[in-house]
This record gives sequence, C-alpha cells and structure tokens, in this order.
Amino acid sequence: MRGHNLSREGAHHVTRKGLDRGYGLLLLAAPSYGQSGANDAATPVSSSIPGKTDASAQDISIRPFRVTVSDEALTDLRRRILATRWPEKETVNDPSQGVQLATMQKLAQYWASDYDWRKCEAKLNALPQFVTTIDGLDIHFVHVRSKHPNALPVIITHGWPGSVVEQMKIIGPLTDPTAYGGKAEDAFDVVIPSIPGYGYSGKPTTTGWDPEHIARTWGVLMKRLGYTKYVAQGGDWGALITQLMAVQAGTGGAGLLAIHTNMPGAVPPDIDKAAFAGAPAPAGLSDEEKHAYEQLTFFYTHGLGYAQEMKFRPQTLYAIADSPVGLAGWMIDHDIRSYELIARVFDGKQEGLTRDDILDNITLCWLTNTAISSARLYAENQLAFFAPKNIAIPVAVSAFPDELYQCPRSWAEKAYPKLIHYNKLEKGGHFAAWEQPELLVGELRASFKTLR
Repeated sequence: MRGHNLSREGAHHVTRKGLDRGYGLLLLAAPSYGQSGANDAATPVSSSIPGKTDASAQDISIRPFRVTVSDEALTDLRRRILATRWPEKETVNDPSQGVQLATMQKLAQYWASDYDWRKCEAKLNALPQFVTTIDGLDIHFVHVRSKHPNALPVIITHGWPGSVVEQMKIIGPLTDPTAYGGKAEDAFDVVIPSIPGYGYSGKPTTTGWDPEHIARTWGVLMKRLGYTKYVAQGGDWGALITQLMAVQAGTGGAGLLAIHTNMPGAVPPDIDKAAFAGAPAPAGLSDEEKHAYEQLTFFYTHGLGYAQEMKFRPQTLYAIADSPVGLAGWMIDHDIRSYELIARVFDGKQEGLTRDDILDNITLCWLTNTAISSARLYAENQLAFFAPKNIAIPVAVSAFPDELYQCPRSWAEKAYPKLIHYNKLEKGGHFAAWEQPELLVGELRASFKTLR
C-alpha cells in the first residue's frame, strides 16, 4: 500500500518510518472446456512438484491436477511437531505478547496425534482442479460449473495466510443453490485460483508478480476458461486483487461486470492518516465511523508486525519454513479477533472454524513449502489496502464486525460511486468464506442479483 500500504496510506506495505509504530492492515463434475484450449488428455499434474513449469511459456492448455502427498511427508511433519523446542510461557496473562504457549501446545498436540490430512486431501480431490500456465508461471485453480443454466461466473480470491481451503465451504451453495435453500437463478460457476507463491500455484522466481500483475492474470484465466462476462469476489489480498481487476476493467468493457469485497478499500485519506498517527478521532464522525476509526487505530498500532517483516525481510523467515509449530504460530497471529477465535477453538469451544479447518490451511502451506514464497507478495505490493481505488464499475460491500475494520456505509458510498449492495453483518471476521460461509453466500446472491 503506497502511503498506507503499511506506510502512510493503507495496510500490508510498510515504509521505514512505519517500522517505528507498526502499520495497519461433494463430489462435483469437472468442467468441459471444449474449444477453450483445454487438454483433456493431459497427464495430471502432481502436487509433488508444485511450482514447476515446462519450457513452453506459450502453452495455454488446461491440465487436470490432483493432490498427492506421500506418507513420508506426513511422517516427517509429525516428527517435527513432536520435536518442537518450546520456549517458556509468556509473562502476561493475555495475547499482548503474541500467540500464547497454551494455545500453541494444544494445537501441536492435536496436530501430532489426532489430525488427519488425508480428509482434507480427499475434499480437495473431490473438486475439479486444474493448472494452466500464464506469463510462464503455473496457476492452480478450482473450477466448478453449475448444473443450472445461465449461472453467473465468479472468480474468488483468497488472502494470507490462506489458500483455496478458505473457500471450499461456499462452492456447493454457490454452484448448486437448490440443494442449499436457494433458487436455481442464484447459481454461479465458481473459479478459485491459488495466488502465485501460494498453495499449488507456481512460485515466482523473479520480481514482478505484484497484485496488479495477478489481477491481469485472473482476467487472462477467465478468458481462457471461455468467460466473457463475470463477477469477482475477495478478502484480504483477494480484496486488493479484486479491486485492481475492477480498476483494470475501467467501465466494465473488459468482461468484469461487478465486484464484491468483505474488506473494502474505502477509508478516506484524512481519516486513514490520523488513524495511522494514533491521533484522537477527528471531529464530526458518526458512531459507526468512530468505531471503524478505533479498529483502524488498534490495527495500525498493534497488528502489523507480521506484515512489516514480510514486506521488508521475507527471505529471513527460514524458521517458519523449517518448523511446523513456528509456521502455525506465524499463521494464526494474523489479527487479534481471528486469533482469539482460534484460541477458543483449541480450548474446545464451538466456533465458525474447527480445529481441522485451521490445521488444513496450515498443513497445506507446510506441505507445499510456501511459507516464504507467499510472504514475498508483501514485498511486491506498492499499493494501499484501505485506500479508495477509483473504481468505476459496480461494487458490493459486506461489512463484518470482526474484520480489521467494519466499513461504515458512508465510507463505502463515497469510495464506490456505483455501490450496488451494502450490508452490515452481526457476526463474522476477516476470513468470511471460511468462518461464516452461509452469510457470505447470502451476500453474494444478494449483491449480484440485479446483474443476472
């Protein structure tokens, strides 16, 4: 985020000055591609070689993909968890010093003794997965076509610390709405790519894979799949990438009809600047705006340590590529509300996420060795997460209460001249599709109804 990019204009990109304070940010049928360039007879790509590309950078084939993890890899993971060298307990009785020892030890015990990766692997392999090469890099994606005619295509993008695991719960309700309390006319064709450097997509070996490049790549992907008109959705990095797709679409002529985000870039510049400085709330704010301001101030003051390190020194994070428990601690410390939810889960509470949900995502990152390659996106980014992007096409916003900030309607209306939907929800946080899938599905149905 330029300015607050983890500097003075947003969150997820930090200037050196920002370092002084911290800175806020079903088994389904596989699609048939017909004449779109698919190679239906291609040999499936193995997850044992994620990131490999062949010599033909111009290859536009779409190759089937299947996750296959060896028993040896899982045995090694368990061995490493059990061999963790633990530090002493934190000297406070709250999470102000970071992920608490008791939470991590409960997570590690379950991970080593009861967690079964094969269940997640089976869920992934029940989905139609593919890889295609764009700009010389393999792009992994899930693609599920609805059985209903005239389904609206949507491309959905995850964030950090994430993967396509975040969106698996919403695929069925979006593609097969009649089986989940919806109507046939609510149906979507769903495309969920893995961001470069994440999951089973290739790992960039040079600089240049910034959010703008990824946004352009998603446009190429949708065209390659045969979609000429579609919508897009995203949170976290997915929010920035989705909004940049909208910027690149201009007035809508590039195929993208509208977007939905659960983490909007809608903070007025003067408000953002004051929040980053830790100043008292400006005069004249409504109660909703004051609450959002307080959330922003907290995040900028206390919530940006991970983003700063990944922005400036991603290669230094060798420890999280070598220690599963180190990786888990790093990944669950994204934001305080998400961490508190995860801690409650490992205390045995019933929440929107389960212990398996949390470990599915962490384990996928471990098995693909993408801790550092995913972190580099922070170094690539030069844009502000929370700054308005001058988007000309229709935008829908869902404001969840435990997001980094709950966007007020007034800010959304100012940032998005063509705001077609706004809803302030009563529960849910940063990982909306993962934690509150039913709510997010309802939001997508409502947001894009007028475009059908």
